[in-house]
Amino acid sequence: MTSTERASSAAAVVELRSDTFTLPTARMLEEMTRAPLGDDVYGEDPTARELEELAASLLGKEDACFMPSGTMGNLAAILAHCPRGTKALAGAESDIYVYEAGGASYCGGVIVEPVANAADGTMALADIEAAFPEDPEDPQFALPALLCVENPQNRCGGRVLPLEYLAGVQALARARRVAVHLDGARIFNAALALDVPVRVIAGYADSVQFCLSKGLSAPVGSMVVGSADFIRSVRRIRKMLGGGMRQAGVLAAAGLVALREMTARLGDDHRTARRLAEGLAALPGVVVEPVETNMVFFRVDTPHLTQAEFIERSWNEGVRLAELGRGRIRAATHAGVSEAGVDRALSVFRDILAPAAVLSSRP
Repeated sequence: MTSTERASSAAAVVELRSDTFTLPTARMLEEMTRAPLGDDVYGEDPTARELEELAASLLGKEDACFMPSGTMGNLAAILAHCPRGTKALAGAESDIYVYEAGGASYCGGVIVEPVANAADGTMALADIEAAFPEDPEDPQFALPALLCVENPQNRCGGRVLPLEYLAGVQALARARRVAVHLDGARIFNAALALDVPVRVIAGYADSVQFCLSKGLSAPVGSMVVGSADFIRSVRRIRKMLGGGMRQAGVLAAAGLVALREMTARLGDDHRTARRLAEGLAALPGVVVEPVETNMVFFRVDTPHLTQAEFIERSWNEGVRLAELGRGRIRAATHAGVSEAGVDRALSVFRDILAPAAVLSSRP
């Protein structure tokens, strides 16, 4: 295959599996080649430090630490908040509980206790209260030290937690004298949906992790923000976990472009997600969940075609999908998915679900 044919083939693909498939912009690649560099483990990389100062300022916190990944960011935050043998409470559908390989327990001796998530992504305050022992002096019980929330809530459909709910969570945590950590991997999407500055959402948590490498299109990296003392602990834990980076400014330069230029365009992703959801809802045998951000969750419910077959046939036609949680398909829009790409995906879906096409797919 020639380079022209490869480029044409790549352009024909509509990548909907995740917004982690975003590619760095031309401006990011340019800035990465000319970033001032130093040794970040010594605290001497000026570009990484500039990124950390910008992230802290945007979220209204004292300081920030540049992390290789969101998983490491959440893990370092949990370990900084929780002594060994304590509990971190997290949603049963949260990325921290489901997708982060039990790192808090394995690395830090922290028990992550799941609390049921409602369909809208919230955890009932009564259920959170029930995770605290009635008698905290009873030595049989591990004591909670941290309450983790996720906004937007990924596995619940990219749902955005209301500010009133976040205020209730914060009040409960303060009454119980535990910290709040926000897994805000897509916090800028949540801020857009709520039409508030991102620092408003961050204000309900003691610490926040957010990703640069999803909808913001940076190739690598996440940020953890919080108080200066907390970030000093996070930085030490990052080193312990093997996340100390030397000339990290090469990557941080892309993060600076992400925060300065890419947050404003997330509305495009929300619009293409709504366009996709509306088109899916009009197709036979498709059940679409509520859409609030850039993620569309849906099920294919037809007796003539399994969901696995639907995904396979979509892939064969250049539309990449995958299941995410309990028999549902997630389609995530991002900078690499245009309105034309959405329309092409819908055309493929329409052809697959047409009665004649469904019948011809059966043996």
